[in-house]
Amino acid sequence: MTIKVCIAGTTGWTGSVVARHLLAAEGFEVTGAIARSAAGADLGEVLGLPANGVTVRSSLADVLAGGAAVDVLVDYTDPVSVKPRTFEALGHGIRVVIGTSGLTAEDFAEIEAEATAAGLGVIAAGNFSVTAALAKHFSLLAARHLRSWEVIDYASAGKVDAPSGTTRELAESLGEIAPSELAVAIEQTHGERAARGATIGGTQVHSVRLPGFVIAFETLFGLPDERLTIRHDAGAGAEPYAAGTLLAVTRVMETTGLVRGLDVLLFGD
Repeated sequence: MTIKVCIAGTTGWTGSVVARHLLAAEGFEVTGAIARSAAGADLGEVLGLPANGVTVRSSLADVLAGGAAVDVLVDYTDPVSVKPRTFEALGHGIRVVIGTSGLTAEDFAEIEAEATAAGLGVIAAGNFSVTAALAKHFSLLAARHLRSWEVIDYASAGKVDAPSGTTRELAESLGEIAPSELAVAIEQTHGERAARGATIGGTQVHSVRLPGFVIAFETLFGLPDERLTIRHDAGAGAEPYAAGTLLAVTRVMETTGLVRGLDVLLFGD
């Protein structure tokens, strides 16, 4: 079966790369594209490819009003618009793959309830890189045997969401195993408590935002006289996120409710 896909954020850093891969891969048909900055243009030409007859629209409503059939919406936009667009898609019987970061556990709880009620699937990941999924998987494995950890995420100075979707997802997943054990409770900290980071799912998370950084995260585990660091570094391009996104587009067709994390698709719960 050919899966008909609409891409939101198709001119963005990741969305444009994913769009090119979807156009080139067998088993997918790109029937819609959303990007306010390029509305009215041909998708192929926007991506630097031959014209393909798919007109970029400014909203999902415009895509559907143009008569496009859509099975799956892939969203790489921003945390403000992704949740209402997801609800809009589900209301039209469209499954959703979310690569946008910045959503909270509460946001995902609402999305899961909506998807379950609609009998449709949503797959979301803070990071669709296979190597990032491995780093998360190894961190969760280590947390079953070690009891103290903290997470640091690194990104460019212009990244507006903190922590990153990758590390928020990681911290919340770690919290499902256990809260990290602290020798000194945060509320007993002398000085600036904020210096100990944000507490997310029982894990202290620290976000670094500086020029010269791309995207990276590390989980630090500590024991007396030893420590373990599990770190993932991303390069300057968005190619690593394409394969995981296409896998999610395929798997969401057989999903009901919410699946959160590429590692769940690769390794199970």
